[in-house]
Amino acid sequence: MSSNSIFMPSKITHSLWPTDCAWWDQISWNCLLTLRSLQTYSFQLNLLDSRTVMGDLGWIAFPKNGWEEIGEVDENYAPIHTYQVCKVMEQNQNNWLLTSWISNEGASRIFIELKFTLRDCNSLPGGLGTCKETFNMYYFESDDENGRNTKENQYIKIDTIAADESFTELDLGDRVMKLNTEVRDVGPLSKKGFYLAFQDVGACIALVSVRVYYKKCPSVVRHLAIFPDTITGADSSQLLEVSGSCVNHSVTDEPPKMHCSAEGEWLVPIGKCMCKAGYEEKNGTCQGKSLPADLQGLSASVGSCICIFSSDYEQMTFYFANLWRLFLSGLISLFSEF
Repeated sequence: MSSNSIFMPSKITHSLWPTDCAWWDQISWNCLLTLRSLQTYSFQLNLLDSRTVMGDLGWIAFPKNGWEEIGEVDENYAPIHTYQVCKVMEQNQNNWLLTSWISNEGASRIFIELKFTLRDCNSLPGGLGTCKETFNMYYFESDDENGRNTKENQYIKIDTIAADESFTELDLGDRVMKLNTEVRDVGPLSKKGFYLAFQDVGACIALVSVRVYYKKCPSVVRHLAIFPDTITGADSSQLLEVSGSCVNHSVTDEPPKMHCSAEGEWLVPIGKCMCKAGYEEKNGTCQGKSLPADLQGLSASVGSCICIFSSDYEQMTFYFANLWRLFLSGLISLFSEF
């Protein structure tokens, strides 16, 4: 979990926040250009990143006067999908935001990264009895891309989300906003995809971005064996045993194995492949052996022959044959001078 302080310099023209929560009117999302910057996530493959979706996300809110999408653009005029809700002065809030269908691409365990801001209830006069400082996240598995369900009891709760840092009226005066990052995981998944849902129960929240991803162990060559891309298991402590296949011109009595961890790392290698006779290991491959150093000079005199030998016997035979050939060539040259 982490949080970052960010500065928001200019004014946004559209806001539905109450007067006491009208901090949004003082803020521009131009500062969120860092969320648009290219990022590399090791061993992580995105299933959804709301920051990179150019068109409509297709998310729905109910009731309709709950969560609301704020249409803004970043420094490159690309849209930023941000959802907000701030019904802190009203009791018994139950506002839901549902995503569109998300394919899990064969992953049985997925991760959800949320970036959001949240208002400190103590900084809201008159809202202490109704204001909340948390919201809830749920999911619903489905094989149907069009099977979004609005029945609350069909969704499984992932967790209650709280902010590491909430902002106050004083932060608004300093024009500083605190952006929180929370990550949760879900598994095992058994269907082709799922929906996410966010439930507000009376907080002042801005959901800035949602990223959903899974982890894999990337394809790698280890001990002359190729191990393929492998999606991590459903359990956070699970090690998946994966068999490797020998690279070209290598053999083994028993297939080498490695274990793919839940964090996408290869661990516990067992066994290895060996290059066949006449080949040697170079940069994770088996390459044909070249002539010995002394024979390389000799080969220049006999036609620059470069050969691959399958045994030491063949090397020696070739070596002495060329010595004899060189001797005869020199002898003929000597007699031709007389």
